[in-house]
Amino acid sequence: MPVPIRRLFVALTLCCALLAGATACGSATEDATQNTAAVVAAATPSPSTTAERQKLAKTRFVANAGLAAGATYQWIVKPWKAGKFKKGAGGRRFALVKAGLAGAFAYNRLKAAKKNAQGDPTLSKALAPLTAGIDSLKDLPSKLRKGDSTDATASSFDDIINKVKDAGKSAGAEVTDKVPSAGQLTGG
Repeated sequence: MPVPIRRLFVALTLCCALLAGATACGSATEDATQNTAAVVAAATPSPSTTAERQKLAKTRFVANAGLAAGATYQWIVKPWKAGKFKKGAGGRRFALVKAGLAGAFAYNRLKAAKKNAQGDPTLSKALAPLTAGIDSLKDLPSKLRKGDSTDATASSFDDIINKVKDAGKSAGAEVTDKVPSAGQLTGG
């Protein structure tokens, strides 16, 4: 049975196209792999210079200390001054739980601010006397949640936050209160 020439020509053309495409894909795959490796190598972060680290340290310190100050004022100091922590006050339990969460959040942000301050010589000198005070806040959120000695606990949070704000101001990094959302409090 003879095969028409037209079918033979189409089959031969199709085979040549597939063969050329397969060889082209093979070399393109190797090139793509090399290009991808070059892009990954170029995308790896490089360490920042000392000047950048110091500049970012001050900015991060202000952000973290501001969040700690905002949380402390909004959910610990204001309710404390309003008398929400006193026995028999309406909404006391809810206020204490929020204060405990805010205290844990503030402690976390103050520790981060202390770490940020270590990147800047001026801030580290200004914050050095406060490290013991910041570390002493560790157990206070649980005391707030339980309702134990709420006046002393709220007062100590307020004192430490004010001292951190003063230390930042003396080092040229003025801290302003930034109230975190309730989601930030529970999410950490």
